Formats: sequence, structure tokens, C-alpha cells
Amino acid sequence: MPNIRNFSIIAHIDHGKSTLADRLIQHTGQIDDRQFRDQILDNMDIERERGITIKSQAVTLPYTNSKGEKFDLNLIDTPGHVDFSYEVSRALASCEGVLLVVDASQGVEAQTVANLYAAMERDLEIIPVINKIDLPSADVERVKEQIEIDLGLDSDLSVLCSAKEGLGIEDVLDAIVNLIPPPVNIPDEPLAALIFDANYDSFRGTIVSCRIFAGKVKAGDTIRLMFNNAIHKVEEVGIFRLGRVPQKEIISGEVGYIIAGIKRVSDTKIGDTITLDSKPVPKSLPGFKEIKPVVFSSIYPITSEDYGALTDALEKYILNDASLEYQKDSSAALGLGFRCGFLGLLHLEIVQERLEREYGQSIIMTVPTVEYHFLLTDGKKIKIDNPLYYPDPASIAEAREPYIKTRILIPERYMGAVMELCLERRGEKANFNYPTQGRIEIIFDMPLAEVLYDFYDRLKTITQGYGSFDYDFLDHRKNDLVKLDILVNSERVDALSQIVHRDKARARALHACEKLKDEIPRHMFKIPIQGAVGGTIVARSTINPFRKDVTAKCYGGDISRKRKLLEKQKKGKKRMKMVGSVAIPQSAFVAVFKSESS
Repeated sequence: MPNIRNFSIIAHIDHGKSTLADRLIQHTGQIDDRQFRDQILDNMDIERERGITIKSQAVTLPYTNSKGEKFDLNLIDTPGHVDFSYEVSRALASCEGVLLVVDASQGVEAQTVANLYAAMERDLEIIPVINKIDLPSADVERVKEQIEIDLGLDSDLSVLCSAKEGLGIEDVLDAIVNLIPPPVNIPDEPLAALIFDANYDSFRGTIVSCRIFAGKVKAGDTIRLMFNNAIHKVEEVGIFRLGRVPQKEIISGEVGYIIAGIKRVSDTKIGDTITLDSKPVPKSLPGFKEIKPVVFSSIYPITSEDYGALTDALEKYILNDASLEYQKDSSAALGLGFRCGFLGLLHLEIVQERLEREYGQSIIMTVPTVEYHFLLTDGKKIKIDNPLYYPDPASIAEAREPYIKTRILIPERYMGAVMELCLERRGEKANFNYPTQGRIEIIFDMPLAEVLYDFYDRLKTITQGYGSFDYDFLDHRKNDLVKLDILVNSERVDALSQIVHRDKARARALHACEKLKDEIPRHMFKIPIQGAVGGTIVARSTINPFRKDVTAKCYGGDISRKRKLLEKQKKGKKRMKMVGSVAIPQSAFVAVFKSESS
């Protein structure tokens, strides 16, 4: 035990977390230069392209210090986005210490502070690492000052490094060995292992990543998952290098994997406790909670013939991503599909991209929405995440929508533009902190639904990329919510319905009408496009028809001849409108869901 260290790397997005992990792996000789590639722990193409970690990984690094002492350093990598904050919390619960990476040019940002608090809650040893010291814009002294004042950490313990250039990596490894305490060994207690990740292998089933807190586990043991009381027989245990390395047993204090013939990832729960069936622990390890989706959207295939293929793709996808929830759904406009629940907007984008790339599915997603709570006049309470099931307005006594606490860290010069954006998105209860000279933290309470619409993109645009954004869920609050319907040729299109705040209904309706007008091709008859709240039309645009020049053959004579032909044409158009149907192209649905500014 004295020679084991369990640690994680936490940082704001783009501060060099994955690059530092790469250098630690290279420095400890886990991979040679010929086989090396950037973001070695990230397995998906989408992770490399976006520069973010989606699926956390673990790796054991063998390290020999200058005194010749040998250590096993267990790096538990964490996802880098607020959507996956629960997974981050379970990974941190598996460690004794963290490296808190701070960019030498950007300094302390919103998620740096949020991650620090998450580590402090678990009483972890925190080592500040100032990265990117090779940049011309690096200001190490200013960042040290921020670490002292903003984070309340001892800047003298800061380790300076450049992960890109490989500078200071030995100092980082020495700091891990010298400052992070070894795990406590409790070998004689019943087995208690915390699941911090799970992924699916098509040959072996679910591979569970866990940290052993007490006892030990070996092949042949019968284990119990405490959340659902499922019992499985262990086939293999081992540790992580860059691949899986089987071991005789993994013991208290170690990080490793268990293969036990578990069919699906959804059969395991992140944060659950594994124990032995013959000698169970009296209670689960603390901190477990079920992950609940917060953003909802429906997925439909481009053509109805692809519905079967989409069903197969989702069944395969769910094997690897237990946090996606879905059930069958149908729409008059788009046919059969699925209603899905996501952890956040990034999770939604990842699911969409992976379905398209890995499973070859061309899909349409309806406008993302959140879960609204309604109290009805008869005292009944209902929860709705789909505008299709919006209750009769006469029966609603009270409507509530989810609120989040947003923390936005920006250079002071952008304060006016960011305040305007937040107030436009119904932000309230503004608070201001001045962490360092020239930087300001703005804290707002804001409806989650307002953040779903391009908020992050707009923030990045108006702050020229310098704004950082983090949020926590607060509660559901009373608001004046209405259902906005879009009518095309006087027929309601259910896939375009939205639940919106009454003050925003007209703006959203105008946006939808204008986008549809641009996307729907002209027909032989006039097509009205309307936005309606209840029985009130709040916006309208019209697609003019193709019109044949029926008077072209009248090159003289009385005007009544022309009028007669025009009247005849008018009657024909009216009859055509009554029997004609409007074909709405798929691109029109996509256009409506894009933000007002795009």
C-alpha cells in the first residue's frame, strides 16, 4: 500500500488535462514514440476532434523515483464537461488526491473553481499544476497570485510544467508521490468496491472499472451489485495499463476492472457498491444517486423505411451509454421515432454524431426541451417533457420550469454584452465577484430552457472565446408557460410544437414562420404559415403560389374577358387549397430548430 497513489487530473476545458495525461503515460514508458498518438486515453474520434473527454478512462503508471523506489500511480481520468459532473464526482471519490491544472495564460476559470470545490468536498489532497508555461502570453506570477487568492491554495506547492513540450513532467510525478497520501489498506473487512465507470466489450460483456475500498476480489468469487441485488460470478480481475492486464486478485486500495458476465452496461450503475454475496458489507458506499436526464428530444429517421435500422442502432448504442434513455414515439409529420432523455446538450450532440458516424443513421432531432411540472385545478401534479402532452390550459393552476445557477467568468470589458445576453434569457438575481484584477464572475439564476438555445455559442461569440460557463441545477419555479403551435396550411404540425414563456412566444413563432417560409417550396396554391398560442394567432407568413398567366392569350377585346379568366383561376386555386397537401421537407424541421441568430 505505501507504494500506491490514486489520483485524478481536473481542469477547466482546454487547459491541457489530456495532454498532461499523455506526457505522464509517455514518461513512465507505457508506450513508445512510434505507437503514440495525442489524447491516448480518448478512444473516440469525436473526442479527439472536439478536444474533450467524454468517456473517462483509468490507467496504472509504474514509476521509479530518483531514490530507486517503485510506485504504482493509478490515474483515474475524468470527463471534462458539466453534463458528466456526476461521473466526475464518482471518479474523485475513488482518489486520495488531484492535480488541479491551471493554464498559465488564461488563469483560474469557472470550472477550475467548481472542480476545486468538488475535490475539497471529498477532502482530497490538491496539487496546483501551472501548465503551458512555454506560451509567450504565460504569466506565472499572476496565476500564482490567483491560486492564492481565488482558490485559497499554497502557491509555493505549485508545479510548473508544459505538457506540450514535456517540461516539468518529472516534477509532477514527484509531487504525486510526495504529496498525495497512499490509500488505507483494509484487507480483512468484507469487499466494498466503488464503480466509477463501465464499458461494453462485444466478447466479454460489461467491463466494470472500480476502486477497492475494503477486502479483495479474485476470479471465481460471487459478487453482488448492491443497487439491484444482481449476483454474478467473477470471470477475470485485473489492472489497467493501456490495455487490460489480468491479475490473481485486486485488493483494498487498488484500482482495477472486474469481468463477471454482465450483459449490459445499464445493469451496472455508476457509484454503486460491489460486495461479495457470501459476506456482504452492511451498507453501500456513500454518494450514490441515479442519473436523471434533464434534456429531452425526439429522434426520427429521415425516411420511414429506416425505422428498423434506427431501432437496431439505438439498441447497440445503449450497450455502451447507460445514461441515454429512450422510448417509442410517433409524430403525424415525421412518422415513427423515439423520445430520448439526455444528460445535457453536449450529451445530445454526442449521441447524434455517434449514431450518424458509427451506425450510419441519418436522423432528425426535434427541438430540445426540459421537464416541466404542472399543478392542475383538480390538485393533480404532472410532469411533461413533450409539448404533445401539454394539458388543457383551462385545467392548469400553476406551471413550473427548471432553473439553474449559472457562473460565467469573463474579462471585465465584456461585462455589458454578457449582462445583456443573460437578461435577454430571463436571468435573475445577479451577483458579481471580482476574483482578480480585470476579471469578473457573474452569477445568475436562469431557466434551463433558455440555455438550451445556442447560449454557449452566443457567449463564446460575444466574449471572443474568453468566456467560460458552468452551471448547477437549482429547482423548479413558477412561470407563465404556454404551448406554441405551428400551423402549415391551417394544419397543426405536432413535431414543431414548443412549450415557451408567454413573453417569448411571439419571437419564437416569428422565427419559425420565417424559417419555414424559406424552406418549404412554393406550391400551386397559397400556403399560410402561422404561430398560435391557444386560439390566438401570434405570427404569420405566407408562401405565394406559382401562377400561370391565364390572360396571355387575351390580346384585345373587353376587360371582362380577362376578369372572367382570372375568376376561374381563383376558384381553381381555392379548390386546390382545400384538397392539396403541403409537403414539408426535412430541412425545414432542422432550420426551425436552429437558433434565431443562425
